[in-house]
Amino acid sequence: MASVMTDKPTLVTGAAGFIGFHVAQRLMQSGKKVIGVDSLNDYYDPKLKEARLSILRNDPNFSFIKLNLADRAAAKSLFAEHKFPVVIHLAAQAGVRYSIENPFAYADANLEGFLNILEGCRHNDCKHLLYASSSSVYGTNAKLPFSVHDNVDHPISLYAASKKANELMAHSYSHLYKIPSTGLRFFTVYGPWGRPDMAMYLFAKAIVEEKPIQLFNHGDMLRDFTYIDDVADAVVRLIDCTPEGQPGAKGDDPSVSSAPWRVYNIGNNHPEQLMKVVSVLEKEFGRKAKTEMLPMQPGDVPATYADIDDLKREVGFSPSTSIEDGIARFAAWYRDYHQL
Repeated sequence: MASVMTDKPTLVTGAAGFIGFHVAQRLMQSGKKVIGVDSLNDYYDPKLKEARLSILRNDPNFSFIKLNLADRAAAKSLFAEHKFPVVIHLAAQAGVRYSIENPFAYADANLEGFLNILEGCRHNDCKHLLYASSSSVYGTNAKLPFSVHDNVDHPISLYAASKKANELMAHSYSHLYKIPSTGLRFFTVYGPWGRPDMAMYLFAKAIVEEKPIQLFNHGDMLRDFTYIDDVADAVVRLIDCTPEGQPGAKGDDPSVSSAPWRVYNIGNNHPEQLMKVVSVLEKEFGRKAKTEMLPMQPGDVPATYADIDDLKREVGFSPSTSIEDGIARFAAWYRDYHQL
């Protein structure tokens, strides 16, 4: 596998976000220069984003540009100035439930913003675009584990539809302009510096504050919780795994194309019962959770489970963090960050 990394900086969008922060750190630990971009919006507390950013800024290999990628002129200037050989696009409007409340945020960030990324790559000789997709694209798929070789044409939330659209948009640019692109279908990422709108953080906050945890589908949920260090490892390994396309691919396998385009599941390959996660959190915080059992939320699914065989075969990735160890590290960070 030929390296696409050079001494030019790598672009990491969403660098003040959860995954972007950890990926940028991992790149700089290996001596790479990173330019981080983020709009620092208020979807969740910007203080958490600023705290992550202050850590990144301690590294001389990091530069930050505050930028909304839906701003076409600003995005065009960014790419023209730096001509990034590698782009890791993790900025997005996240959240399944929020997409029901505020759909236009997803059109702006996930569609218009992504188009500006694709155009930047097209006109500035990008050697590899890696971008965030989501396990949400599997929608109503009943077959477990979810495989990249399965059809994903039935998303059940606008967020999921926007991520499926990203994969299709990337494919069209890979086909037309030979831009190697890799989609990253993340599965329920958790760990230190995690997002406050996600289950792990919400559960921890409720336990600490002795408030009820809302458990949808009456707690009968399976999630392929994936620890953030494993996720960052997978993303960095994939940088040099540049898609080349398979001549003669007929389209009957949705994960394979004649274009230089691939998608991978980034998951733990080991789903956990939600009630077990609550139990481990109770142990870590030393108190019993109060629970409120609720029906399934619109746009939600009862189970996620990642087939990661392709990822293992291509880059030798194997997640190494158990749910017990991962939650222990998350809880230690949570106590420290909130000064408990």
